[in-house]
Amino acid sequence: MKKTFDKKGFDNEKYLHMQSEHIRERIEQFDHKLYLEFGGKLFDDYHAARVLPGFEPDSKLRLLKQLSDQAEIIIVISARDIEKNKIRGDLGITYDSDVLRLIDSFVENGLYVGSVAITQYSGQESALLFKNRLENLGIRTYIHYNITGYPSNIPLIVSKEGYGKNEYIETTRPLVIVTAPGPGSGKMATCLSQLYHEHQRGIHAGYAKFETFPIWNLPLKHPVNLAYEAATADLNDVNMIDPFHLEAYGETTVNYNRDVEIFPVLNTIFEKIYGKSPYKSPTDMGVNMAGNCICDDEVCREASRQEIIRRYYASLDGLIKGTCPETEAQKLELLMNQAGVSVQDRKVVGAALEHAAETGTPAAALELPDGTMITGKTSDLLGASAALLLNALKELAGIDHEIKVISPESIEPIQKLKVDYLKSKNPRLHTDEVLIALSTSAASNKNALLALEQLPHLNGCQAHTSVMLSDVDIKMFKKLGVQLTCEAVYEREQVYH
Repeated sequence: MKKTFDKKGFDNEKYLHMQSEHIRERIEQFDHKLYLEFGGKLFDDYHAARVLPGFEPDSKLRLLKQLSDQAEIIIVISARDIEKNKIRGDLGITYDSDVLRLIDSFVENGLYVGSVAITQYSGQESALLFKNRLENLGIRTYIHYNITGYPSNIPLIVSKEGYGKNEYIETTRPLVIVTAPGPGSGKMATCLSQLYHEHQRGIHAGYAKFETFPIWNLPLKHPVNLAYEAATADLNDVNMIDPFHLEAYGETTVNYNRDVEIFPVLNTIFEKIYGKSPYKSPTDMGVNMAGNCICDDEVCREASRQEIIRRYYASLDGLIKGTCPETEAQKLELLMNQAGVSVQDRKVVGAALEHAAETGTPAAALELPDGTMITGKTSDLLGASAALLLNALKELAGIDHEIKVISPESIEPIQKLKVDYLKSKNPRLHTDEVLIALSTSAASNKNALLALEQLPHLNGCQAHTSVMLSDVDIKMFKKLGVQLTCEAVYEREQVYH
């Protein structure tokens, strides 16, 4: 089946070429030593892929592989995050566990991880235990200390008792990628500390920042940049015109509030280290070329508008679950207004709610690649999302909807297992269970096999449900690449869920 919504708005190959060349040029501006702070996700950057159709989720990894002969990686983690067992929301693992995961992932892809830096250290025992664990694994680990008055106390910061107290991280390659499991880990401070130590050793090393968003050469209120604000609503990031760049060059560029606010401090630190700052604005520090690789602006605009709506729904669900403050949902509603969209602009929303009203049960809708709208309702055998999944696979396979690809006889034993032996109160099959039943049937039923083979075609489809789903169903849709939203309503009226 042809994917009619598979329009490309972004030239990924052009991006990889331009970006790698630009980073090489930046290395040459200094003494063949550049500390590059890598923001955002290095692996599986699905936000960028959603708002810039054509951007590959592994683009940053491919970029690093192009530079692998010149690059080494420092992974940064805050001692505070180790101490409080901070969790990555998308992966559900602690930051210290993610450091180990990142090391393995980089090495598997032929990249050199030189060391780990533990930042903001102020005596945390858990940080020392993690340092010992890393060193026992053969990973060089360095301690950077908490500096009183950071980042405003510049005389102390740029001194032997500030950056000078930090352990110097030994590096051997011209490009040093500084990355971390998440925000607030101390990437920038690690880079600046290294600049201080390199200068003490007579090396004029450089610093640059690689953030995909906001895109500096798109308008401030461009939907792509608004979608970035939506993605970071929990951090309260705000896009703004870079006043330093405007004053220095008379050119309007976009940055975000934290970089603009910290720039005067950074500039002073650069002057203290070098005697003269190499940059006139936060935009100058960046190396992002993504804005130059948009090949269809309207495709990216529409994709970003849809992303903002999805983020809005996620905030409403979080509000009901108690994981998202009301201010975050209010900000996302404001961003929808700025982007000129409402929930009615998401086609699957109307289809799901209409089907729920018609059937009197929780319902779901999914838009197939050719624009066909598929719905599913709750029944005695299947939940709405499981029914939707089966209906979508049948449609993609060209199987008549009256034909059963899973017999009720094969579903009943699963229900018996759930209710009688596992003591579940809900006998209906979830999406994962219906896929297991389908794969089991595929051994003897060619229609079931044909339906199962359609799963890859669900990647990129939009879906909506009239009630909030279980974590199992949410994770399954995510694995299938289905971009899901849910009404902020529980299926049952009760306090505990």
